[in-house]
Amino acid sequence: MGSTVYTTITRQSGLMNEMRVVANNIANLATTGFRTETAVFSEYIMPLGQNEGSVSMARANAHITSFQQGAMTKTGAAFDLGINGEGFFQLETPAGVRITRAGAFSPNAAGELVSPEGFRLLDAGGAPIFAPTDVGQISISADGTMSADGNPFSQIGLVVPSDFNALEREGGVRFKSNSELLPADAATVSQGFLESSNVEAVQQIARMIEVQRSYEMGQSFLEKEDERLRSIMTLVGGR
Repeated sequence: MGSTVYTTITRQSGLMNEMRVVANNIANLATTGFRTETAVFSEYIMPLGQNEGSVSMARANAHITSFQQGAMTKTGAAFDLGINGEGFFQLETPAGVRITRAGAFSPNAAGELVSPEGFRLLDAGGAPIFAPTDVGQISISADGTMSADGNPFSQIGLVVPSDFNALEREGGVRFKSNSELLPADAATVSQGFLESSNVEAVQQIARMIEVQRSYEMGQSFLEKEDERLRSIMTLVGGR
């Protein structure tokens, strides 16, 4: 095969990766706290020799995550929490501390606040938060301070990574931070609200159509190139 075919194949592979990313974004339109991803193409250029130009190979293995604020949806539930501004909740998982914008929590059998997956929500000191059941109303102020019948008993730990580019996505709405986690002093908490996904539906559907058309063009080229090579082989073999 010629270099043009190899180049087209790498392009097709990159477009397939991008399609998976776009499809995943669309599938998570209604996922609380989900952050949009974008595939990033990189190019590898290899010289073919003196006076022979070069060949370019494309890849789309890197992803960029958008941390733009999502819309707030009112639920009225005491332990549904939305974050305003740059900040994340801390979760205790078997793999270590993970951060998330998804704020749907509920008490487990031990009275600890946990995520839908059962991971414990951590306070400002990194300890699990216990929600007392023998009290009346539990209120949560903008700075994350939790009070039972007007008496403070804990504070939700909001953090922000020192390097957003060092975040690794895990489990759809959770991230592993490979940089230091700092207190998110500028972020606030809204009790009884959940932050929606920040996926722009129209934008993602439009991008899916563009990627599909680009892939079809590449596929058409490969099919015509295959026909051309087969014709050459037939002509050579018939001599």
